[in-house]
Amino acid sequence: MVDRWICDAHRHVGVLPAYAFYGGPVVNPDLGARATISELVADMDAEGTERALVIPNYGVPDPDVAFSFNELVVEAAAFDDRIRAALWVSPKASDSARTAKALALAGERGVRALKLSFLLGGRVSDEDCRPQLDAIFATARRHDLVVHVHTSPGASSDIDEVGGLVDRYGDDVAIHLVHFGGGMSGHMKLAGSRFFDWIAAGKRVYTDLSWAIGFTPRWLATEVERRGIGHDRILFASDQPWGDHAGEYAKLSAVTGDGELARRVFRGTFQELYG
Repeated sequence: MVDRWICDAHRHVGVLPAYAFYGGPVVNPDLGARATISELVADMDAEGTERALVIPNYGVPDPDVAFSFNELVVEAAAFDDRIRAALWVSPKASDSARTAKALALAGERGVRALKLSFLLGGRVSDEDCRPQLDAIFATARRHDLVVHVHTSPGASSDIDEVGGLVDRYGDDVAIHLVHFGGGMSGHMKLAGSRFFDWIAAGKRVYTDLSWAIGFTPRWLATEVERRGIGHDRILFASDQPWGDHAGEYAKLSAVTGDGELARRVFRGTFQELYG
């Protein structure tokens, strides 16, 4: 047992089937994936994770897999008050019935977010996705939920695309941009100005630094101090089992110190945003 207690704004539950990613051999790369709530809670205890937003695991290109874990995260939130649930939803027209079923769970106890990713298809600028996106954000608005969005450089997950959600819906729905752009170009675009421009414009935008490359946490912390805004928009996230809890903690604690920014990043903002 560790002697710190922190909040984790992004981790997964559910074990994925083996898959031949990118044309390679059939593999199970998410070695720390957990199938049960008891395993999840045991991990939280060992890490010193006081509260967590728990999201269905995803990655294989079969929509039924991620959607199948929605009931598990709802069950986890009902089982333990330390857990908040994020429901998997999809922007794709072909997933509209699955997404409608997921959105029907939005009022369940402990549900605090809707998880949206374009890694499995769809695009913000695709008009076929607009009805699903409107429904997702309308549900978030009605239930005061956060929309959790994956970002990574290039293609449909690039901040140039995903940022359209902030522009379109961010006035009255909280949007959590996972991975702070996910790589060099995304970090440059966000820390250079765009993240702070959105905050200054009144957009309800948040982020975490899981997957962030070397220089980024220090640069972002420096920009927060220099600009005087953004200290309440950054959250700690492990992205377990795709990330590394200890590594993500070390990365952020090194740049936030033990003052107000650290209090916000590791606990305060999670408590305000996710309850």
